[in-house]
Amino acid sequence: MWFIFVPLIVLGSIVLLFGIVVFLGRFRGGRYLRPIIATLSKVGLFRRWFQKVSTAAIERQNPELASALKKMQRAGPNPDPVRAQQAMSQLSSSERRAYLDAVQEQGAMPEPANRQQRRMQKRLQQGRGPAPQIKRGKGPR
Repeated sequence: MWFIFVPLIVLGSIVLLFGIVVFLGRFRGGRYLRPIIATLSKVGLFRRWFQKVSTAAIERQNPELASALKKMQRAGPNPDPVRAQQAMSQLSSSERRAYLDAVQEQGAMPEPANRQQRRMQKRLQQGRGPAPQIKRGKGPR
């Protein structure tokens, strides 16, 4: 007769696990759930599932940002500055604005090292794109 309780124990365990995940997600803004998700993300199946769920949520909230993220993912995970700039130039103005707002909100935008980088970052934030490169020759003597 004990085999009747096996499905109930399994179902109860799943409900308890789901309840713990929901509680950790709500408690202090998910602070304690993030390390668990990061650990589970190392498994390929979970990583793809988390990425799919995250993308679907972003598409519902901000379609321009979702489109911009898809285009930026084509540049690779850690593109060099030239490839990142090429990917940014592929974005429309609304996508660029949404992407830069999200990056600024995340705090992932690095501080520019020099004046040229500060000016380029300011132009990108204003939605104008990179400045044209001016070739300075030696000129007449």
